[in-house]
Order: sequence, then structure tokens, then C-alpha cells
Amino acid sequence: MAATAERAGSSLMMGGRPVTTWAAAAERAGAGLRDLTVRNLVRTGTGGTGLRVRLTNALGDRPVTFGHVRVGVPSSGAALVPGSNRTVTFGGRPEVTLAPGATALGDALPGRVAPRQRLAVSLHLRGDGGVLTGRNRATAPPDDAAYRSLPGDHTADEDGAAYVEGVAVWHWLDALIVTAPEPVSAVAVLGDSITTGVGSETGHGWPDLLADRALLESWPLSVVNEGVSGGRVLAAGTGRDAEARLAAEVLAKPGIGAVILLAGVNDLGAGARAEPLVAAYRRIVERAHAAGVRVIGGTLPPFAGAEYHTAEGERAREAVNAFVRDGGVFDGPADFDAALRDPDDPRRLLPRYDCGDHLHPSAAGHRAMAAALEPRVLLDAAGQRPGLGRRAAGSGRWMPRGR
Repeated sequence: MAATAERAGSSLMMGGRPVTTWAAAAERAGAGLRDLTVRNLVRTGTGGTGLRVRLTNALGDRPVTFGHVRVGVPSSGAALVPGSNRTVTFGGRPEVTLAPGATALGDALPGRVAPRQRLAVSLHLRGDGGVLTGRNRATAPPDDAAYRSLPGDHTADEDGAAYVEGVAVWHWLDALIVTAPEPVSAVAVLGDSITTGVGSETGHGWPDLLADRALLESWPLSVVNEGVSGGRVLAAGTGRDAEARLAAEVLAKPGIGAVILLAGVNDLGAGARAEPLVAAYRRIVERAHAAGVRVIGGTLPPFAGAEYHTAEGERAREAVNAFVRDGGVFDGPADFDAALRDPDDPRRLLPRYDCGDHLHPSAAGHRAMAAALEPRVLLDAAGQRPGLGRRAAGSGRWMPRGR
């Protein structure tokens, strides 16, 4: 079945509304895969019913066909909890073909998923996959982010024996969507390698920790990570530039009420100055507001000592951060600079928050970033209010019968 580009969540579902519970940015993540199965391990944000899988061939160079797509519950490594694996259909059919640049939204699965539940999404690639649209430097502690199999369709396998290679890449997986109660909305984090979690020894980046905090404190929020390692605001890399990513990877996904923007350090390292970054921030906020989405501005963390730090870049960082704090454009601040900097040398990360490269936060630094977001700012930006929080939808674990 051929799939054309679609707008996920264009209509509300009975008993709630579509909300993105997991998402990934699109990058060129290699090539050369052929006639095998990939098993992606992910973790939901909010819980809900009617799970839908959205696939992407956004950056591909040819059509890709998946013979089967299945969703199960991982146990250890690539193995699944017996009886948990379910077949995803697309317009009632198990096979789907995505043209270059296209996405495809699967039919809703019966059953309920819990908040922060681990899921395994298995895709059988038929033929040559060409350029892989995926997410590099992906993590899914305590296991690998994904597993690649011996040749053939191993989507139905529960024991994991055919999955012979663990990799830090998510494959062709764009989003997971559930029907959640009306108060629940999603917050998308648009960022770079700091957002993907680079530097954290545990593999848990600050957006993951923020999602855990949202569940613990009963915020009606799903936190989804749209980070790209090496990502920039003003130029494309392995993925799109931030403005293009906002349109294609954030605003096109359902239930997102707010964006946390933390990007620009790589631009400064490449020689950009404050003025073009500030202008791009203004355009990003304007476009998000036009779509009814609010934007929280993240101040850029210090990076003196990093390989590409310069005095000019430092002055630009300070000017950009002044705009984020006081420019009156963003709907709220996330002062990551204040949370991470060394009081004795504000150009640098506090030593205990430095993973060692003077650019990426350590695990302790990622915890400090997750703690730096004020609930009032986050909930207000997402269209919520403190006090509305309640236990997120889907309190029970999803243990569907196999099919």
C-alpha cells in the first residue's frame, strides 16, 4: 500500500484527543540496510489508549517498504514479554510503502499504554532501504536503542535471538500517538546534542528526566525529545535546520502545546553572531504562535574550554541569553545558563556539571537542567495551570495478547 504524507491528529478521537507520547527528530542515519528487521526500543511520555505508530521516510532517497510493523513490550535486550506483540496496520493492511519525504500513520491499536512505558517497535524492511531516516545517538537504558536482525522478517519473534546487532539509532520511527484525556498536552524539546542526552553517563538526558518529573509530580504533560546531535538553528546538518524542523517535526505532530527551544551553541561554534540567531528565534516564535503553540526560550549553557569556543562566540552567547531573558518574545524562560554555570567563572560549566568536554553536561548536569524548569512556566506555556495535574492517563501497563 502506498502511503502519502499525512497530517497526524487532524481530527479528535472519542473520549479524548490525540497527543504525541514519543517522538524523534529526523536525521540521515546511514545507509546499506536491506531485507532485515529493526527493533526500536522507546519509552512513552503520557499514557493513553489507541496507540498509533507514525513512520517517516523524510530524508530518504527512494521508496521504502515495510512488510510488517509490530509493537510489543520489551523484557531484556531485544526480547519481548510473551504475548505482548501486536501487528500494526495501515488502512487495514500490514504492508506500507513510504515515498521519499513521506510519513505514514498506522491504525489505532486496542488497549492502553502506561505513562513512561517501554515499548518495542519492530519494522521488517523489504528490499533496499537506501538512506535511513532515523535518530543518531539514541539511548534506551538499560538496553541498546535498537537492534538489527539477521535477514528476513523477525517482527513476530519474542525471544530476540535473531537480533544480532545493537545500535544507538532509531530507524524510520517518527512518533507514537495516543488518545489522552483533554487536559493532557505535549511539550516538544527542540535542541541539539545536549537535548539528545550526550554527556550523561546514565544515558538519561534532561528531557527524559523532565518526563520522569512530570509523571512524579502529576503534571498533565507529555515531554517529547526533538534533539539532533550537531543540530543548528541557521544551517542544516545530518538533519534540517531548526526552523524547518519546527514545521516538519514539531508542528506537524498532534497535541503539542508548547516548545522548549534550546539551540544555538553549535551555530556560535561555527562562527555565527547574535543578530542572525535572535532573528531566527523571532521567526520560530512567530511561526509557533501562528499555530497556537507557545515557546519557552532556553538560555545557552556556557561552553568555555570546548574546542570551538572563542571570545567572539562568548560575547554572542551573552547577547543571545540577554534576549532570551529580557527580549519579551518568548512565553517563558528556562535559564539553563544559570543552572549550569560556574559562579567563579560564568563562561564555564560548573565542574561537577561538566562531562569532561566543557560542552556537554554530565549526568548531574542533566539532572540540574531538568530541575531548572519552573512548573508554573512549563504548565502555563503548555496551556495548563498548576493544580490541574493528576495521575496521567493509562495507569495500568499494556500487556495485550499477541496477534
